[in-house]
Amino acid sequence: MSRIAVFHDNFAQMGDAEKVAEEIYNLLSGAALHSTLTVPELLSEGLRNANIQTTWMQHLPGIKDYFRHYSLLYPLAVESVDLTNYDLVVSSCLGYAKGIRKRKDAVHVCYCHSPMNWVWRYDDNNARAGLEVEQPLLPGMLARLKRWDLRSAKQPDYFVANSQIVAERIGEIYQREAIVIPPPIDVDRFQSDEPQEDYYLVLSPLVHYKRIDIAIEACNRLNRRLVIVGDGPDRSRLERLAGPSITFAGRQPDEVVTRYAGRCRALIVPGEEDSGMRPLEVNAAGRPVVAFRAGGVLETVVEGATGLFFDQPTGNSLAVAIEDLETRSWHRTALRRHARAFDRPVFAKKFLGFLNEVAPSLELRTLALQNSMPTLKMHAIGATAARGAR
Repeated sequence: MSRIAVFHDNFAQMGDAEKVAEEIYNLLSGAALHSTLTVPELLSEGLRNANIQTTWMQHLPGIKDYFRHYSLLYPLAVESVDLTNYDLVVSSCLGYAKGIRKRKDAVHVCYCHSPMNWVWRYDDNNARAGLEVEQPLLPGMLARLKRWDLRSAKQPDYFVANSQIVAERIGEIYQREAIVIPPPIDVDRFQSDEPQEDYYLVLSPLVHYKRIDIAIEACNRLNRRLVIVGDGPDRSRLERLAGPSITFAGRQPDEVVTRYAGRCRALIVPGEEDSGMRPLEVNAAGRPVVAFRAGGVLETVVEGATGLFFDQPTGNSLAVAIEDLETRSWHRTALRRHARAFDRPVFAKKFLGFLNEVAPSLELRTLALQNSMPTLKMHAIGATAARGAR
């Protein structure tokens, strides 16, 4: 019987990447789940019960609050993990997991959420947020992480990207090919018959590069209610910017997020996102989206049908788009139908179909594979040539 391991960077929050890692783990019956560290109280019930195998990083102080500060330790932790007993390794990678080592004849597929944004796009992210950060030790740290990242990108045999823009970054930075399989959303989690209430919604970690300040500025200007669900290090600054119509709801469980999504006027995506997962979830609830015209949302938002874009990263540009959105009619059935194209069964067929193509000897058997599976081909160079450079 084939042995399978799933490795995710860390389980210190419950964001989109963690949801994808959980979905992949659930698809691979009998797989072992590994990570550098975990904060169980922040995770879904399924992940809390998953017996996640962690590394020595689990015993570092303050991992709940300071897990991002241990950047230089993650490569050491990842490389310390022994996965030589596994025939298939699937890494779910925001930065480090692709560096996991496996047996020479085993297959390693990396589902890449993005090359390390905080390393490769550090200056760009700060510029978009209007920040000037001077840290004397930072250039050396970033250079060290870049060197490791380029080496670790040779470990996977195959790359899967969550969006076309991430696939392009993988090509530009790592010189590797990737197929695109969008992340799954759980359409059935959302109801489309919730009564609409008079507020806009932001669902995001509160970090500067998410540009939540733009949403606050626009809603302050228009005197529109805005509910911000999420938490993070930028919260105190954002609260100082917020007027009386802005509510900070903090981190909330899925059932509360689902209710907010079903009753909002629209979701606001004020910054560039690597994938368009969140807009699709709100579409599944029958609500439209207004998003900054950049990144993964270009692949999931259909302008005029499921939402609108704004072109400049300013509160004024967003305010104009909000006023435009309010003049239009949005059809819940059409929004939900659009989201169905990215539903969990669609992801299962595509992802498991690809695994069976690149590792046919494993003969993966799952419920999703009992149905007809689409055949996926590596674009440009084909699956065989995409096998990792050694």
